[in-house]
Amino acid sequence: MTTAPPADWEALRERAREAMTHAYAPYSGYPVGVAALVDDGRTVTGCNVENASYGLSLCAECGLVSQLQATGGGRLTHFTCVDGQGAKLVPCGRCRQLLYEFGGDTLLVDSPAGIVPLLEILPQPFGPAHLA
Repeated sequence: MTTAPPADWEALRERAREAMTHAYAPYSGYPVGVAALVDDGRTVTGCNVENASYGLSLCAECGLVSQLQATGGGRLTHFTCVDGQGAKLVPCGRCRQLLYEFGGDTLLVDSPAGIVPLLEILPQPFGPAHLA
């Protein structure tokens, strides 16, 4: 397991807070923003986008991964998620799986409990290796 280089977590949280201001959350009133560092030095962000048909709503992590792929791909190394007040959140279960696909075992997550590896909040993950 490789170790990610140090990150400016406060700067990353600020990018997530800025992304959160673009959220479309007219139904829940719960905007969410995310930001992550990529292994090539880029920062990608995302915000939640709700839909009147709740099942079609997109978590902020969906937008982040879309931006990651649209701007060249790569691996996520550091991730943070904030609510409408700018407080740290942990991703939902679906999004933990999504982050595992694009960050893997070494992704560091900024959680309310501190900086933790993704494997701490998604133990025994299912991933691409299981399909090989």
